[in-house]
Amino acid sequence: MTKCEPGGSWRCALQMSAAVVLVLFATGCLHRHKTTPASRVPPPAPAPTSAGRVPATPPQPTPTPATPAPAAPIVQGERGIASWYGYPYHGRATSSGEIYNMYAMTAAHRTLPFGTEVRVHDLENGRDVTVRINDRGPFVEGRIIDLSYAAAQAMGMNGVAQVWLELLGLGPTTVPGIFAVQIGAFSDRHNAERLKALLGTQYGPVIIQAYERADGTFYRVRVGSESSEDAARQLAQKLLAANLAVETFVVRMN
Repeated sequence: MTKCEPGGSWRCALQMSAAVVLVLFATGCLHRHKTTPASRVPPPAPAPTSAGRVPATPPQPTPTPATPAPAAPIVQGERGIASWYGYPYHGRATSSGEIYNMYAMTAAHRTLPFGTEVRVHDLENGRDVTVRINDRGPFVEGRIIDLSYAAAQAMGMNGVAQVWLELLGLGPTTVPGIFAVQIGAFSDRHNAERLKALLGTQYGPVIIQAYERADGTFYRVRVGSESSEDAARQLAQKLLAANLAVETFVVRMN
């Protein structure tokens, strides 16, 4: 830079001012060249899309519907003794809730679903009759079906007969069966209550059902709530082994 001596002319001062402006200009240009070009500035981050968002709560798996329990197997071709019943049960409620009509073609069975159609074949005279199950019974050892009065007359039965059962169609219900074991029937309810107390809850629920017979009211003691006939038969064996019954009958409760 040009130096002006003291007392120099105004020209010298003007030259020094021009030199200072030139230095400032050069300095300003240098700072601008160091600024990051716009092309190198990173673009702003894009807003996240719904596909990239992490849900606040992970999706829960859809529960698989529970598979209904299979219906108990039905025995085809069952053989045994058939009996019949009429008066004084005529006009009374059956186990299904239907009013018993001794002149209708119906029957009682211990385990077949209500509404099941059965053809009963008499092994003694070769005749047969078709009936609908709407009641429970018979509760006599060896007997497998109790026919209405009309059905027995149609098959030519005077008392009991050896028969075999042909199942034509099960009842409309799809509800799995619930089976219990009947271990006694008492004319005195106190005896039924004592047996119930003796059993407690060791073998499952115990219920007492009143039933009108020709010779009066009887109180049936039934034990358990099993999902199959086989399980109910096993329960019956346990009750016999424990000397809690001398005779047992597996019966469907629904």
